[in-house]
Amino acid sequence: MNAYVLLGIAIVLEIIGTSTMKASAGFTKLVPSLLFVVIMGASFYSVSQALTEIPLGIAYAIWSGLGTALTALVAVVIWKETMNLYTITGIVLIIGGVVLLNLKGAGH
Repeated sequence: MNAYVLLGIAIVLEIIGTSTMKASAGFTKLVPSLLFVVIMGASFYSVSQALTEIPLGIAYAIWSGLGTALTALVAVVIWKETMNLYTITGIVLIIGGVVLLNLKGAGH
């Protein structure tokens, strides 16, 4: 499977896993807590497989950057958290940093 597809799967799993962590209410609810462990384990496995072809710095920047930005958006849509100018600016800067690393990063 293509390494970038695996990385994309890892990002989606990370976002779902983070939402199950929120749903676990501080790991006091069993089912969301168990789902968190399984889903995040699958996310880490997927990113580890992507690292066989993608340089670590690039893969981690994409995984953590897009994971953070998309999780912030999920927090607003699903968990009804508020978004303000600082949140939006932070997300734009994260995505911009990921783009810059991919354009001129060590892997190119």
